[in-house]
Amino acid sequence: MRKGLLFAMMCVALTASAQKREGGISEKMLSEIEKENVLQASDRALVNAIGANAIDDLAKNRQNAGALDTQFSVETKKQSISDQKQSGRCWMFSGFNVLRSDFNLRTDSLTVELSQAYLFFYDQLEKANLMLQGCIDTGNKPIDDQRVQFFFHYPINDGGTFCGVADLTEKYGLVPTEVMPESFSSDNTSKARALIASKLREFGLQLREMVQKDKKPGAIEKAKTRMLSQIYRMLQFTIGNPPQKFTYAFKNEKGKVVGEAKEYTPLSFYKEVVGKQLNGTFIMVMNDPRREYYKTYEVEYDRHTYDGHNWKYVNLPMDDIEEMAISALKAGRKLYSSYDVGKMLDRKRGYCDTENFDYGSLFNTTFGMTKAERISTFDSGSTHAMTLTAVDLDKKGKATKWKVENSWGADWGQKGCLIMTDRWLREYMFRLVVPNEFVPAKVMKAYETQPVMVMPEDPLFQMDE
Repeated sequence: MRKGLLFAMMCVALTASAQKREGGISEKMLSEIEKENVLQASDRALVNAIGANAIDDLAKNRQNAGALDTQFSVETKKQSISDQKQSGRCWMFSGFNVLRSDFNLRTDSLTVELSQAYLFFYDQLEKANLMLQGCIDTGNKPIDDQRVQFFFHYPINDGGTFCGVADLTEKYGLVPTEVMPESFSSDNTSKARALIASKLREFGLQLREMVQKDKKPGAIEKAKTRMLSQIYRMLQFTIGNPPQKFTYAFKNEKGKVVGEAKEYTPLSFYKEVVGKQLNGTFIMVMNDPRREYYKTYEVEYDRHTYDGHNWKYVNLPMDDIEEMAISALKAGRKLYSSYDVGKMLDRKRGYCDTENFDYGSLFNTTFGMTKAERISTFDSGSTHAMTLTAVDLDKKGKATKWKVENSWGADWGQKGCLIMTDRWLREYMFRLVVPNEFVPAKVMKAYETQPVMVMPEDPLFQMDE
């Protein structure tokens, strides 16, 4: 009886303590909120409308919904539009758009479709190794350490940046689409990715245990190799078996075979299509108004291969980024770029503009954060890579609108492309990959300085998908 009474008294005390805690929604606070939100007749009509319709349909700015101007004063050569389906491989599709466009310019007529499935196979294998080796490197740290948590939280993913295109193609080469076409799982990655991620977490725990038991490095390496063999097999079953050799003949823009078919390895085909080593031929720039401009930053562990290149970029004002983009486009060069594509996107028209929707009027409020504030609070960041292909310039040479090739299929938007106003681009563009020949000396000098290391958990340093 005494124990029961004591337990009851403790429960009452705990309940009273919880009720006294400051910061909750009190009855007084709730009463004040309710008094300020008594629905009027006009409000009820709006509640009914929002309850029965999509918010974007109601918030659409009809004054901004006219016919689009699809003419551009500077436009690169059109090419086929790709479709990443239900996968997060936009970075690879955009990167391949750049590679095949450069190939067409260099050969003046030849075209090529590159296999995303082939490179995705090795991307996933390399990311698996990065995770497992990360578990070895941090094996003596506690499981709740931030870096350990990073590896177990994100053991594998579809996303990436152009740095991955450079590292992976130089190591594994390229093959044409017809040599290794897409599979169901390369087009629809979620299930296979979840299964591989679960296996990697299991393997990661085993490797940590070996490190903590002071197993010899050779034994740990042997165990990791055995684990990667299992991942390789799962990738074979879901994506396909990557070819070692193949025979291929290039075609011109009319689809006619040019020359005789040759036997290639993936690496020799890479040399034929790209013609050079990619790393060292470009820089990545970013607009991050939270940080100092003309400074270089590097993101640790934001890479595709353990022995590859971390994502490194120089932070620049949008004026500088636009200047380089315009110079490259005038030379006929398509560019890898990334955006927060879902913001103010009119999907039906394939049109991005800050004035597409008026959410503030619909909810009788304002949405007034700056670009820096949106980034800092995880409200905005780079979510999707697309290929910058065109710009429209006014009489003073300033950009008014831009166009990108997207990877959502040829039937989407503007025949597979997306048009965006300059005011939208300045708010929601984040990354641009620029060939060295279009980089001013001032920017290159900043890029070559010792980078400031930043954490991969930063709101802006998520991979493009």
